[in-house]
Amino acid sequence: MSDCKSVWSTLCDVQWDRHLALILLVFGLMLSTSPSFAQLSVSAQVRTRTELRDGQGTPSVSDTVPAFFTSQRTRISLGYSGYRFKLYTVIQDARVWGQDASTINRVTPAGQNGLMLHEAWGEISLLDTTDHDNQFTLKVGRQELNYDDARLVGNLDWLQQARRHDAALLKFENKNIQVHLGAAFNQNEERKSNTIYNGVPAGYPAGTNGIAAMYKSMQFIYAAKKLKSSTLSLLFFKDDFSKFHTDNSNPQQPKAVFASGVWSRFTTGAHFTGSLSNRVNATADVFYQGGHYREGTSLNEYFFSFAAMFVQSGQFSIGPGIDLTSGNNGADPSRRYQRFDPLYGTPHKFWGYMDYFYAADGFGPNGLLDIYLKTRITPSEKSYITLDVHQFSLPNAVTDELGNVMSKSLGVEFDLVASLALTKIVSLEGGYSYMHMGDTMSSAQVKNVANASRGAQWAWLMINIKPSFAFEKSMGK
Repeated sequence: MSDCKSVWSTLCDVQWDRHLALILLVFGLMLSTSPSFAQLSVSAQVRTRTELRDGQGTPSVSDTVPAFFTSQRTRISLGYSGYRFKLYTVIQDARVWGQDASTINRVTPAGQNGLMLHEAWGEISLLDTTDHDNQFTLKVGRQELNYDDARLVGNLDWLQQARRHDAALLKFENKNIQVHLGAAFNQNEERKSNTIYNGVPAGYPAGTNGIAAMYKSMQFIYAAKKLKSSTLSLLFFKDDFSKFHTDNSNPQQPKAVFASGVWSRFTTGAHFTGSLSNRVNATADVFYQGGHYREGTSLNEYFFSFAAMFVQSGQFSIGPGIDLTSGNNGADPSRRYQRFDPLYGTPHKFWGYMDYFYAADGFGPNGLLDIYLKTRITPSEKSYITLDVHQFSLPNAVTDELGNVMSKSLGVEFDLVASLALTKIVSLEGGYSYMHMGDTMSSAQVKNVANASRGAQWAWLMINIKPSFAFEKSMGK
């Protein structure tokens, strides 16, 4: 070790983690030997969120003691770009304060081990990069997918662990048109034979907004066209789930036995966003979902959304909206399988910040009608305040245990959020949400909570520190 010099001596003196040190060394060598132009970017993030939960996600049983905790996301991101290629890696750790021992921890369960490789992808240009009007690239590896407003395909950044895909993405883009072709094929491990996939990888349990399994494979095409003052996009997304049957040989512990073959589901539709006038912006979605559910049942589902925002002044805007996702109708057997699933999007952004719908806590196969009003105040360039009000209902009525028809109304939610950027690197954000609900919300066919509280609240405070740096080097060939 005494012979270490230059970069090596630095690595020797600083006791870095071996994996991180190796990544930094590789990027450093690539930057120093690039024949033409190279850029190395380094960024980091520490994001803590302290939460008070009293009925967040699902109604609390009366007299339940609220939860209080702090979670933290830590990220180190490295990017390197050169002639006709890019590389990007994100190392991420997501944990709850106090989850681990205060000394070396060797007993953390796999499900709580939040240290992972969140992104690791490479992108190559299939055209000469001197053509600035058109870009034709192939991106392969672990990556986030974000399209339109992230309603159906998004990185779910609100969750500390976020969402990513192991996929290949072929992209064509210019100033007016964007066309992406994506595909993925998942396996649990390297094998000598067969391609059976159980859909439940190790670590955090899989979840796709209502389907508790990962897809075995997926393919999609996304196309967007910029118009004069708006954008219109089309999406066709197909995901395939491994066929399985239930083994009931042990009635106390039935288990799924996966086999070859898949059930395929497809979702297709359009998204519009744009300015209707100088003071009115609007968004609209229309989507259909068909094929087969992961249990093999046929699908016939739909989703509709429309929202407008009226800019009253440079600092205040207000606007209504409506979302309708189809759901089962128990009174009509022909409409049994009409439960729309919003794929791999960001439900927290749309259906109330308390995450009662299409998030971790299920709410039955009944669909959702959300009529809402959103307001936003922007006192300065560094701050904003939003207040949203949601009226949640069921598209179809349900019955109680005695067969009596219940109200379609689920409840009303109020979401207040305030954000302040202290600097370009440091920001503070906090919020308070309150949900007032009726009997239908806690009924057996929705949340299924006996002796539930009528009111629920959730408060949170988030500190986000996110510095970034870029280094460029130009060398002759």
